[in-house]
Amino acid sequence: MTISPAVVATARKGWRWQWNQLMNGLAPADTKGRYQRPPSQHQNAIVPSKNQLVDLSEAQLPRLIIGRSCPWAHRTWLVYELRNLHKNLVLLIAKANKKSGRWELEPAWLNCDSLLSLYQLCKTPPSYRATVPALVNPGAAKTCTPKLLGNESAQLVEVLNQWPTENGTNDLAPEKLQTEIDSWQELLQPKVNDGVYRCGFARTQSAYDQASHELFSALEEVELSLTKRGPWLCGRTLTLADIRLFPTLIRWEAVYMPLFRCSQRPLWTFPKIWQWRQNLLRIPNVSKTCDSSAWQADYFGALFPLNPSGIVPSGPDLSKIVNSKAPLLQ
Repeated sequence: MTISPAVVATARKGWRWQWNQLMNGLAPADTKGRYQRPPSQHQNAIVPSKNQLVDLSEAQLPRLIIGRSCPWAHRTWLVYELRNLHKNLVLLIAKANKKSGRWELEPAWLNCDSLLSLYQLCKTPPSYRATVPALVNPGAAKTCTPKLLGNESAQLVEVLNQWPTENGTNDLAPEKLQTEIDSWQELLQPKVNDGVYRCGFARTQSAYDQASHELFSALEEVELSLTKRGPWLCGRTLTLADIRLFPTLIRWEAVYMPLFRCSQRPLWTFPKIWQWRQNLLRIPNVSKTCDSSAWQADYFGALFPLNPSGIVPSGPDLSKIVNSKAPLLQ
């Protein structure tokens, strides 16, 4: 049976209205349909001294709580692995509950089975969103009230870069490169890290076009810089600038290109970026932080307004993508 054009037009109008209501809760936008990330309050962490961590049992050590699918938490996990913080900091991996929209702790920690209950136990203000990454100190005594030390990824990577280690290896923010690292942060945070979300959550064609243009223009700047003075963003030294960019670009084929419509150009058409990503993934312990199946399950399963069917597509094999030698555009 053929559906009449009037029925199709009515259904389209109704769906558009419902879609906007759903998007209002998921991704607020301005009057032009451009995604506006809600401001979030956060706790600024302070780096403990090495003496404060000496002689603590594992149960007394601070916890770094991350989620596999969250790119912001991925940054902190990378610093944790690259600086080998295992002896002075314990990693907890929270799981995303798509139905409740909350991060769950399995097994429970401090009798908390969710990140929300942990935030409440830490007596954080109600205005704080219970999200990852989170750095929590359980306290050295059982009578201590646990404390949220920090929960803002850009600041937490700096804290973890200064976190006491056995031999103080792998400084990812050398003082001589700090200005350059900050400059990359100012470019990449709004246009790439948040830019993929501005593409995916755009409400209008003009909002999407603007976000896509800024995203790929920024990638061209990265490509040019790597061409002139790679192999890393700040030259010969791996820094926090690379760490902040990597979680976004390693999710490209699995999530951001198909779901967020970051499709103006395949990533392999940026040969220096492609090589940069390969080089970083081959660093010991970096690949263990990358789980494309988990990323796809959480993004495609949880973002109902963008994927109402809930179908999780067959994803690319991350190891084959990164190790492949795709042809480059001339």
